Amino acid sequence: MTTTATPTGTVPALAGVHHLKLPVSDLRRTQTWYESRLGYRLSQEWRDDGELTGIGMEHPNGGPSISFRLDPDRAQGAAGFDYFAIGVPDKQSIQALADHLTSLGEQHAGAHFATFGWILPMLHDPDGHEVRFYTHEHHDDPPTDGVITINDAVATARRRAAELGEI
Repeated sequence: MTTTATPTGTVPALAGVHHLKLPVSDLRRTQTWYESRLGYRLSQEWRDDGELTGIGMEHPNGGPSISFRLDPDRAQGAAGFDYFAIGVPDKQSIQALADHLTSLGEQHAGAHFATFGWILPMLHDPDGHEVRFYTHEHHDDPPTDGVITINDAVATARRRAAELGEI
């Protein structure tokens, strides 16, 4: 195992997110939605005793690998929660994504100024999982040392947006 020495000990080497996985109630419906809404492509199928129990999907333009496991009970329990946020390069890209989703009739909250960048929240897949997007581009340079404490994130973002002439 590769490790890095730090002032508080050693830290194991990690390499980002390998893939995301969500429980779903209908694999093919989920596959169709992620293909048609976000451009994902089917890359793997898992079968147990001959029955399709999971799929894996890849994104051709930078999105994380994502897998879905057939588990209707857990899918119902996970509905409404945003387990992850998918990165988007910049403000222009997140606005283009919002416009694309709107053109497909998808409900979402639109692209908004957020604490460090821009956010596109409140998109829900067929099982009701919230799929959020955040830009990697920041409108401010975040501090690079210490812990950042954000109090009242929405109010803070609105105030900073007003200061920068965003609203």
